[in-house]
Amino acid sequence: MLTALDLRDAVLVGFSMGSGEVTRYLGAYGSERISKAVMIGVVPPFLLKTDDNPGGVDGSVFEDIQEAVAADRHAFMTDFLADFYNVDVLGGERISEQAVQASWNVAVGASAKGTLDCVQAWLTDFRADLPRIDVPTLIVHGDADRTLPVEATAVPLSGLIDGARLTIVPGAPHGLLWTHADEVNSALLDFLG
Repeated sequence: MLTALDLRDAVLVGFSMGSGEVTRYLGAYGSERISKAVMIGVVPPFLLKTDDNPGGVDGSVFEDIQEAVAADRHAFMTDFLADFYNVDVLGGERISEQAVQASWNVAVGASAKGTLDCVQAWLTDFRADLPRIDVPTLIVHGDADRTLPVEATAVPLSGLIDGARLTIVPGAPHGLLWTHADEVNSALLDFLG
């Protein structure tokens, strides 16, 4: 698409699973038309705990998620979004019930099979793509992210991309684009400027 539209000096920005798309794009196609990359609430480098990735998340967590999705996707989404936004801490202050409900409406409108299959996508190993990232890269992550723990994701990722800038947003959950929009936008504009 970048070639078809003759785009140059583009900035790739991805949130959550989209951070994997940014990583995989640069790993597969390089940075010829890309000037910078931004990854927010990141999945890479590799989420699954393995012998060569001891800081990852135990595989049983993902199995439990798949079982919960299969048993009652609607109830799962309620619980998932409560942690996605840290509603117990930020509800009513940084996010309204209505905003959480709107997210729930979108989530349960997704394909049931796609929702279940999505969990396996979180286990993609992006480590082989990382050496090809040769553009300035900003990583933004909340230190209260219950969905993708910062120590298993953003911290190791920032050490695997040459010159990456890591911005940790204090108190921010995974859904920081909503709850901490000002902080995210400030980091993004500073990086782009």
